[in-house]
Amino acid sequence: MTKINFEQLRTFLCVVRLGGIRKASLGLNLTQPAVTARIQNLEAALACDLFDRSGAGLKLTKRGERLLTYAEQFEHLSELVQKEVIDPDGIEGHLRLGVSETIAQCWLPEFISQLHGAYPRLEIEFNVDISVNLRAGLLNREIDLAILLGPVSDYAVDNIDLPGFDLAWYIAADVPQNDDCTAYLSRPVLTYARNTRPYRELKEMLYDRMGPGFSLFPSSSLSACFRLVAANLGVAALPRALAQEYVRAGQIREFDPGWVPNPLRFSASYLGEPKSHMVETAAKIAHAVAVDYSPYQKI
Repeated sequence: MTKINFEQLRTFLCVVRLGGIRKASLGLNLTQPAVTARIQNLEAALACDLFDRSGAGLKLTKRGERLLTYAEQFEHLSELVQKEVIDPDGIEGHLRLGVSETIAQCWLPEFISQLHGAYPRLEIEFNVDISVNLRAGLLNREIDLAILLGPVSDYAVDNIDLPGFDLAWYIAADVPQNDDCTAYLSRPVLTYARNTRPYRELKEMLYDRMGPGFSLFPSSSLSACFRLVAANLGVAALPRALAQEYVRAGQIREFDPGWVPNPLRFSASYLGEPKSHMVETAAKIAHAVAVDYSPYQKI
């Protein structure tokens, strides 16, 4: 009888929980043929069918349901071994990380450095995108850990809340002072991308305070917003933590129209199943780095 291994059991659990070979391949970062081969090898080792393939989709057989109980027990033991016994220096793997631009421009380097220190042999792949795309990538199993405007309201996702970013209004430094700062809002207002919470909230606030006569210019690039403000092509409510460089350089200045949008709230979000102690630890490291950075976010 061929021996079974935990990778086969882990693949079996993933197929059951995610409801199919394709989703399991994304969750495990494997090809679909590789997932299919693991399931077939597991069935051959046990000399039984684990899934009823006579209908649409995959349905567990009686023996498959019995194996599910034991596989979950093996998974729990594996988590304990990984947490309590295995040296993090010896962990190899691949982490697909997605981050928003705000985070990328603030504490991403410190986070990557600490994560690499905790897992020296971990391969870290990251991409920077708007939060709506990061959320979709997370739910589609294309991202393991997303640091985004959150939390993600989905039963499958675990969220760790991160310190917020205060926003402030900015205008080009060479614009003449005006005692009525609300007049600056008649200029084009640069803001976050259209399919984001900050865009929606700012649009509602501007409408409530100014009526429909404002011009809102969304952008997916924060750095572009800062450059456009410095070039006197509009005003913007942007994170203070990122604005200080431009303020010190004499390119932009802060103004106060009497109100400011709500702080940006971020979360480190990851899928609860299949459970990964490494991904959970990475999210906790992100929280620790964000807390260390938070005094500089409220300058």
